[in-house]
Amino acid sequence: MLDRSASDLREQVRAYEAGERTTFDVGVAYPDDFTGRVMRAMSEIPRGETRTYGDIAADLDTSAIAVGGACGRNPLPLVVPCHRVVAADGSLGGYSASGGLETKRRLLVHEGVLPE
Repeated sequence: MLDRSASDLREQVRAYEAGERTTFDVGVAYPDDFTGRVMRAMSEIPRGETRTYGDIAADLDTSAIAVGGACGRNPLPLVVPCHRVVAADGSLGGYSASGGLETKRRLLVHEGVLPE
């Protein structure tokens, strides 16, 4: 799924955590299915910004619930930034990666989207 070694990706994640990196220099082989389409859409959300499940759903002519399900199947939750997808009411929505919503909140604080 990635064109980089695990150790290279680990170093990039450490640099991201230290604020020295804002993107990841990895090639992602997206699945050729609905989840892959959603992953591509998530990859286009810049650091410091969010989109709603409904925004992505409108772009892909589907439902927000379907987008949420695809976000939950994202196997690369930091590299393909599903933490930048939030609910229309301003709440965080869901997050299936380790740490759940607390991790999503911390990532959005780290990226300047939410206050500390």
